[in-house]
Amino acid sequence: MAYSPTRRTRLIGGLALVAASALVLAGCSAGGTTATAGGTLLIGTTDKVTTLDPAGSYDNGSFAVMNQVFPFLMNSAYGTADVTPDIASKAEFTSPTEYTVTLKPDLVFANGHKLTSSDVKFSFDRQLKIKDANGPSTLLYNLDSVKAVDDTTVVFTLKAANDQVFPQILSSPAGVIVDEESFSATAITPDADIVKANAFAGQYVITSYDFNNLIGYKANKDYKGNLGPAKTDVVNVKYYADASNLKLDVQEGNIDVAFRSLSSTDIDDLRGNDKVKVVDGPGGEIRYIVFNFDTQPFGAKTPEADPAKSLAVRQAVADLVDRAEIAKQVYKGTYTPLYSYVPAGMTGATESLKGLYGDGNGGPDKAKAKATLEAAGITSTVALNLQYNTDHYGPGSSDEYALVKDQLDASGLFTVNLASTEYVTYSKERVKDAYPAYQLGWYPDYSDADNYLTPFFADGNFVGNHYSDAAVNDLIKTQAVTTDKAARTKLIEEIQDKVAAQLSTLPLLQGAQVAVTGSTVTGTKDTLDASFKFRYAALKKG
Repeated sequence: MAYSPTRRTRLIGGLALVAASALVLAGCSAGGTTATAGGTLLIGTTDKVTTLDPAGSYDNGSFAVMNQVFPFLMNSAYGTADVTPDIASKAEFTSPTEYTVTLKPDLVFANGHKLTSSDVKFSFDRQLKIKDANGPSTLLYNLDSVKAVDDTTVVFTLKAANDQVFPQILSSPAGVIVDEESFSATAITPDADIVKANAFAGQYVITSYDFNNLIGYKANKDYKGNLGPAKTDVVNVKYYADASNLKLDVQEGNIDVAFRSLSSTDIDDLRGNDKVKVVDGPGGEIRYIVFNFDTQPFGAKTPEADPAKSLAVRQAVADLVDRAEIAKQVYKGTYTPLYSYVPAGMTGATESLKGLYGDGNGGPDKAKAKATLEAAGITSTVALNLQYNTDHYGPGSSDEYALVKDQLDASGLFTVNLASTEYVTYSKERVKDAYPAYQLGWYPDYSDADNYLTPFFADGNFVGNHYSDAAVNDLIKTQAVTTDKAARTKLIEEIQDKVAAQLSTLPLLQGAQVAVTGSTVTGTKDTLDASFKFRYAALKKG
């Protein structure tokens, strides 16, 4: 079902313009005091928040907020992807299956509650208990139990020994530490309750919260993590329904920073504007199509269910998609073609899809797609319902998926019914099997190939498209605990080959991080790093 955002967009846009000025003024005197010498920043984004509760969201818009206000046991310092203890003083394997973390002394949440090992245990236990379909609990697949030994000592017992990625998982959405006195142990806690409780211990606290319109932040004087104090005292984030308005505001100096997501045309135009700075960071973002194994054509729960035909449909789509055309026409080179599951530049990345589908060199092949369908007994045109989103994955999505539709329809093998949905609804409906095939994007939690495999293909994965393969599941678990780097790389490559043959998802494009700032804003390059976390505390104006 297509969603028409016209009326809602106008309403939100109008309210945001009125509220922005009020919030900026209020932010400068947050808590009844004037701002410190750190000053004020106004940041704009088209990203969307689904929930502030770390157990209920696994998207970049929500995690962008969590990174500012919640603490982590492990984190990446500015300019690096390597993780080190954050609110911990020490973290290490004390046995092959035990990872022991020692907290810094006298930690507190902004509301005055003590932050102890009990809160740490509570945070991980509730992730596994709630196991929300849109949450990150799948990252904790190797966690057996958590024990609070004393107020500052926590022992994580793992199912498999020598886990090579567990320290990074502690810096991911699954590793957020929350206040056990403010969060429910068994259900998602509403945003209003979290904000009212002031249950924060990151570099900032939230002082004002208007869902997906405006968020006000103030530097947290009690933060004791490894990132240091915030360089700006007050930060306000404005949420845009339209990327063109975001571009207009940053170029006119109405906001200080624009991050996620301007169109490629707007970015190209802004590079020639001497009033702003366009700052590029390392790329880890990918864009892809998900196939629902139950509801796609010939899926397991359709009247015409047939595994061979279902696979043939996915293979034919892979034969017909022209990634290079999408990258060039829609994104003007800000994205590049992606032919496997781990993006280029990461250890273990391959091009598994390139040789299997299309012309064997990355281009489309209609004859091959037709032969694939006919070999499976499909001789009539395939009707494919394809869903996409514009307010979360950027304005280019409309052109991207219009082009995908054109490529498939032009073959005469498919008739694509294209529809779009607002992201807050989209994120809920996709896990309820509402979309036979649909768009997703991925912005990594940590810089390791595992983060492009476990959340996608392990049993109980975040994608939730009913894909499951025992061999792939075992390989994913094995690579995570393989200490020999060369052997682990081979396993990562093998996983990509296997899933490329099955096509649970179809990778399309790989992109870089881009932020646009006012000419006097500094620190952007420091936080646009391979950790893929955009920390407001690194930024300073003038």
